[in-house]
Amino acid sequence: MSENIAITIGRRIRQAREMLGLSLRALAVEMQGALSHGALNKYETGAMAPGSQALIHLSRALKQPMDYFFREFEAAWTREPCFRRRVSKLGVRERNSLLERSLDYFERYREIEEITGEFIPFHNPLPSSPAKSEAEVSARAKQLRKAWNLGDDPLPNLQELMELKGIKVYEIETSNEAFDGLYCTVNEQPVVVIASWLNRVIPRKRMTEVHELAHAVLHLPELEEAEEEKLVNRFASELLLPEEQFKSFWGAKRKAISLGELIQMKAFFGASIMAIVYRARQLSLISKEAANSFWLHVSKEGWRTNGEPGDDLVEAGKPNNRFHQLVLRGVSEQKISESRGAAMLKCSIEALRGELKQTFA
Repeated sequence: MSENIAITIGRRIRQAREMLGLSLRALAVEMQGALSHGALNKYETGAMAPGSQALIHLSRALKQPMDYFFREFEAAWTREPCFRRRVSKLGVRERNSLLERSLDYFERYREIEEITGEFIPFHNPLPSSPAKSEAEVSARAKQLRKAWNLGDDPLPNLQELMELKGIKVYEIETSNEAFDGLYCTVNEQPVVVIASWLNRVIPRKRMTEVHELAHAVLHLPELEEAEEEKLVNRFASELLLPEEQFKSFWGAKRKAISLGELIQMKAFFGASIMAIVYRARQLSLISKEAANSFWLHVSKEGWRTNGEPGDDLVEAGKPNNRFHQLVLRGVSEQKISESRGAAMLKCSIEALRGELKQTFA
């Protein structure tokens, strides 16, 4: 094997290991003596290339097909991944696992788009000048709605919207609530990663999705994290709860509002009750006294940790499956083999064939 191939294999071994959240020693233990810690270290650094038998052992332990180890890297982060709140509670291995699994997904996505000729470029319709105030980001949220022909209606499926506009979305399997989402770019194209645990709280999932969309389309100056989050939250509020539609639903300035009304608004807009009251106060539609009374109730009932009433009334929207569809198209049109399609989807050939058993030509 050439030195370049040895380096590629080494990088793939490390990526696969980090996707599983394993240290080198843990991987050696997992392999039950088939390969030593020292040999694994030499393979990862590219100092030594594994033979065919070693690759078979690695393929089984790392749960990757053999051809995975020989593929050149076609995707790379082109800016520092932007983790959201509480990332400090993530361990290094878990953080690396999230990043490597995401990069692996976007690499597979990029490959199938090239094969099928279905790449969607991202065109940002918003100004490139920095948005420095809440008024500016609010105006840009309205501008985005107009540019993307969204009208003033609630946004039913944010992942589908982002995908159609050239922002790839990966819903990653994790139960760790220290991670909810991140925005970054891969090969200069915007990507968003959303935690799967958010499916238990759909309003919060939608707020996370629109929050990451804000990072993708807004040009923000260098700010302290708290100030940046304040601007992004304002953008997200304007996009999820557009001013005119919100005012029409809310009515005139209120000195009091019932929980029943707030639940109905929650179901209509797909936003949390807390976001709705925050937006009402933002637009001076609720008195300070009534808002304070509401926040006291939130604290007393423990909504921030226990969840709000009416969460079950917010629909999740269809799952994002564009990548899956493109792989099925690639196989059915014989642009890729069944084995390559199964590897892309990380499923068995039998499972793939089950989806393709009624192909019409």
